[in-house]
Amino acid sequence: MGGRRIWVAGHKGMVGSAIARLLAKRGDQVVKADRSVVDLRNQIAVEVWLKQNCPDAIVFAAAKVGGIYANDTFPADFIYDNLAIETNIIHSAHAAGVDRLVFLGSSCIYPKFAPQPIKEEALLTGPLEATNEWYAIAKIAGIKLCQAYRKQYGRHYISVMPCNLYGPNDNFDLTTSHVLPALIRKFHEAKVAGRQEVVVWGTGSPLREFLHVDDLARGVVFCLDNYDDYEHVNCGAGYEISIRRLAEIVADAVAFSGKIVFDKSKPDGTPRKLMDSSRIAALGWKPEISLEEGIAESYRWYLESKLAELSYRLAVDVA
Repeated sequence: MGGRRIWVAGHKGMVGSAIARLLAKRGDQVVKADRSVVDLRNQIAVEVWLKQNCPDAIVFAAAKVGGIYANDTFPADFIYDNLAIETNIIHSAHAAGVDRLVFLGSSCIYPKFAPQPIKEEALLTGPLEATNEWYAIAKIAGIKLCQAYRKQYGRHYISVMPCNLYGPNDNFDLTTSHVLPALIRKFHEAKVAGRQEVVVWGTGSPLREFLHVDDLARGVVFCLDNYDDYEHVNCGAGYEISIRRLAEIVADAVAFSGKIVFDKSKPDGTPRKLMDSSRIAALGWKPEISLEEGIAESYRWYLESKLAELSYRLAVDVA
């Protein structure tokens, strides 16, 4: 696939920006479209833009994402925005003659109590986690859209399911972020303020799998080049960690020496979620960045982004 024009839908997000960096590094022409250019929820706008620009392939990383609180509070936004974006891009890609597309899903597509580690075959075998079922249903629809256009029209559309992700360009907003960036911000602010404790949602017992976004980018590009099958494929780190241990690693990275308190009145979400990524591993991909190394890097990026924001504000004030 090297040297082709590839549209990275969602290029400004954490996942999309990592994929765009990797594609550009290997010599592909990365096609981008800001929200000001095309609203992905607008069917006509997407159809017109794709027919005008017609890339060789699409990496579909655009989505409305958020943590437990955001998903549970804004269910209509999560299901509507994601369904609209998916139907518009996938159908318009077909209409524009784009024959290769990689759709990015989420591990939340799997049943809440799926056998662990979760194989791709577990999809639609049981009830979803209630706190994010709206987002999960939209992502399942995206998988089925790719399969439908593949089955009916012979399009080479595939789906990749990542586990929990983190890294540069993550969302650190405490209202809408996922657990790892939220913990980084909480521990940092507690350290700066001199507080002696940090409160973490839930019991700390749930087990989660975390993959650095640069490892996912390598996995997505690997699948773009090497995977072409009807079934979706998992892309995960291959091991799990408790939220309690995750909080301890973040505290160490931030150099916070206070107490970690778990608020058991808050929801835990799915008790355990580890994907079976043996299918992609058998093809030749594996993650390269350890969790400790990745969290330390993410914290450095967070500090640099805060410094850049402060410098910008000072420059504006001086002007």
